[in-house]
Amino acid sequence: MTGRPIVLMLALAASSLTLTPASAADSAAGKAIFERTCENCHAVVIGVNKVGPSLWNVLDRKPAAIPDFAYSDAMKANKQPWTSTALDTYLADPRGDVHGVKMFFKGLPNAADRANVIAYLQTLK
Repeated sequence: MTGRPIVLMLALAASSLTLTPASAADSAAGKAIFERTCENCHAVVIGVNKVGPSLWNVLDRKPAAIPDFAYSDAMKANKQPWTSTALDTYLADPRGDVHGVKMFFKGLPNAADRANVIAYLQTLK
């Protein structure tokens, strides 16, 4: 019986989290965040790489898929496609998610900001 209170506390804590569903995300707000935070290192057009690879059509793309970009070995070893969920985890803490990645960015701690950026990235097709 000692495990039940802990399970109940975890369930209550999980139910109180505020998550931003993708459908509630704002791509215009995401574009503004992207322009402020990401655009110095990432382009959003086909074939243009900066310090980071182009993020054109990044949703559902395999990691390290841009042929003319020099990815880290850690990113090359990453096999999970860039789904909304994978991007959310990565953008929260890039170096914590993919250990050894070159990207020197601490992440977007705000879940709504991440959801908005991902909604913007979904428009890049």
